[in-house]
Amino acid sequence: MQRLQRDRVGITDGPASPPTGSLPQHLWSRARPLFWFKTVGISSFTALFFVAYLHLLKHPSGPVTTMPQIWLDGRIPFSPLALPVYLSLWVYLSIPPTLMTRRSEIVGFGWRIALVCLIGLLVFWFWPNAVPPAHVDWARYPGMGFLKGVDAAGNACPSLHVATAVFAAFWIHHQLPTLGLGRRTRWGNGLWCLAICYSTVATRQHVVVDVLAGGLLGLGVAWLTHPVTSPHRTHRHA
Repeated sequence: MQRLQRDRVGITDGPASPPTGSLPQHLWSRARPLFWFKTVGISSFTALFFVAYLHLLKHPSGPVTTMPQIWLDGRIPFSPLALPVYLSLWVYLSIPPTLMTRRSEIVGFGWRIALVCLIGLLVFWFWPNAVPPAHVDWARYPGMGFLKGVDAAGNACPSLHVATAVFAAFWIHHQLPTLGLGRRTRWGNGLWCLAICYSTVATRQHVVVDVLAGGLLGLGVAWLTHPVTSPHRTHRHA
């Protein structure tokens, strides 16, 4: 029973040890264990997800619904400068498993975030949907044009970009105290997540309704599956 409880919340055995050495050294001490397991696992998960995602994108199961825009969409201008933030999701998602030191923690995180993706893919299967035309000359923005060529306007709501970012933010928020990091870093984590959410609209990959639905999906699964929590506190790095 105790083993099940530990796996459910994803905490480490025993009290957390205070960080030793500099912050980069401490981060490396967390990233180094099971390095190849993490690397292969993250890469394999991403590849399998994109196989399913792109299949549904290119072969919708029925008529495609165009998602509506609301007043807030008109307040968020198109910005190609948001593209690096949009792409930073793939770094952001790798943070929680990279900082885990036990195989059971990594696997637990994997099946939980897989649940987020599965729910989104099921929605896309039963209710194909897409964003409305952006009326942007993508030829003027080579990077954006490449993104639009790979990830077309379909599979819009809920935004899995937002759902997985919010899910990861929840986990990172609860990991930071075990790294000896305080309130400012938590604010930074939240701002990064919000920037990714904003970038999905600023790059015209999604509309605000998609973002709201994705946020609810990510937060709901994170809450219901009890992401990593730790009752212990460590000394903070300055």
